[in-house]
Amino acid sequence: MLKANTKLLIQNYKHMEPLISQPQSQTGIPSKPIIDRGAGRVDINKRKIINGDGGDVVQLWPIKHKFAWSAYNVGNANHWLPTEISMQLDIEQWKSQTFLTADEKHALKMVLGFFTTADSIAANNVVLAFYKHITSPEARLYLLRQAYEEAIHTQAYQYIVESLGLDGTEIFNMYREIDTIYDKEEFIMSFNQGIFNPNFKTGTFDNDQKFLENMCVFSLIMEGIFFYSSFAVIFGFQRQNKLMGSSEQIQYIMRDESTHMNFGIDMINTIKQEQPELWTPQFAERITNLVKKAVELEYKFAIDVFPKGIFGLNAEGFKQYIEHIADRRLARVGINPVYNVANPFPWMSEAVDLNKEKNFFETRVTEYKTGGTLAW
Repeated sequence: MLKANTKLLIQNYKHMEPLISQPQSQTGIPSKPIIDRGAGRVDINKRKIINGDGGDVVQLWPIKHKFAWSAYNVGNANHWLPTEISMQLDIEQWKSQTFLTADEKHALKMVLGFFTTADSIAANNVVLAFYKHITSPEARLYLLRQAYEEAIHTQAYQYIVESLGLDGTEIFNMYREIDTIYDKEEFIMSFNQGIFNPNFKTGTFDNDQKFLENMCVFSLIMEGIFFYSSFAVIFGFQRQNKLMGSSEQIQYIMRDESTHMNFGIDMINTIKQEQPELWTPQFAERITNLVKKAVELEYKFAIDVFPKGIFGLNAEGFKQYIEHIADRRLARVGINPVYNVANPFPWMSEAVDLNKEKNFFETRVTEYKTGGTLAW
């Protein structure tokens, strides 16, 4: 076991070899300076999302990618914590023998089973892949904020599981035990492997396309399709005034994830502008086919979530919703729609719009902002 762990540590730290292999003096300090003191000051025109200059430290000024700075400020303004939200009524409703049906409880556990693993995958992608290769300091700054938000989301799922008295080992292992959850997670993670390799580096056409492909899968599919259909399930409960504490937490998570998705799409479109040679017709066709595959996987998941249907929701209705949002994601990166179907869940638009008032004494104000960002 010790031998295996040592081998794993060596593999994980291979990316540090250039630093370790610096010529050493007798004191153990590298004899050749690591910092290039003659590199000159930051040139904004050399800043790029990938393969740019000036990514060694987070030197924000001058800011080139203003969308990243905007996302960072939005994230700070929207800070929240799960334990600020009362779960008392949810606990009473879950324990009741009559308030929730078996099918409703099944649907909740299925989407929690997906969410718990999905946010872990999202956090790993941000910390182990994106941050290493992205060279825009302002984009890196927001990625740090995004990673923290993924941790909050993981805490929220645990808070819901513990509050409702669910079997945590069941929920957190569904990605291994439920085929349709496994298939979605495996699909996403299959695109991570290349850029997770410690020896992977951007800077060549093939590697840059590989990295851009991962961004498309992560932002358009994982955050833009897989998350959103599960959000719709939770808001089905909310529309029935059921599990309102859980629903409110998921509503905050959706607000965060919407910002994550928009930030990812902004990075994709910026790379298209900075390195237009990467976005070939063949590449756009491949992204389209990947989205179509994701729609198939999500429809199979919906069948598992709704074997009989709840709240007037069923797998067929979700199929149309999945196709609708898939077209929207494709359009955001300049790809023609595939399905051309209407939104069967117009109430989802209201759920996305968090600019609404709530009675402060009944529940926490949804459009919560931290004190430092309030306008008086």
